[in-house]
Amino acid sequence: MENNKILKWALILGIIVVLNLFFAYAMKVAYNSPEYTNFCQEKQVIEKIDTKDMCLEQGGQWNENIKAINAPESEPVIRGENGEVMNPGYCDLYFTCNQEYRSALEKYERNVFMTLIALGVISIIIGFMMSTQAVISVAFSLGGVLTFIVASVRYWQFASEYLQVGILGLALLVLIWLGIKKFK
Repeated sequence: MENNKILKWALILGIIVVLNLFFAYAMKVAYNSPEYTNFCQEKQVIEKIDTKDMCLEQGGQWNENIKAINAPESEPVIRGENGEVMNPGYCDLYFTCNQEYRSALEKYERNVFMTLIALGVISIIIGFMMSTQAVISVAFSLGGVLTFIVASVRYWQFASEYLQVGILGLALLVLIWLGIKKFK
């Protein structure tokens, strides 16, 4: 009898894991994620960029070395013959392309989040519809809950604080509603 219970929980755990792996790999096959190298080309030779104009021309962001520029003559700053600061700043050459990549990644993760939430809801509904098959019912219900968790974790870094609270509140309401419906 005890052995049978262990086998049931092993099957439940297996279905939960494989269901979520299936969702993850199906998303990977059906919807390609943005690749960093499609936005920021890796150059074999990088030229020295030491002026703001050169930096901006190549899509970079110029960062002033405020401390060096505002340093008094007595400060240990490298200066040229005329007293001008030799290190006025630096160029973040990948600034623009990195912003474009992050924007595309955020859109991708939002779409994956919405798809995984829908798949989680479908899994939970299947779990409740299969109530005559206890093992399948529990596995799909818990698999759906794990899908909610995976979706939220993936999108969490892009979600605003209000959206984070909304996600958690909605998940809590759905779970409470399902608990009341199932266990009256």
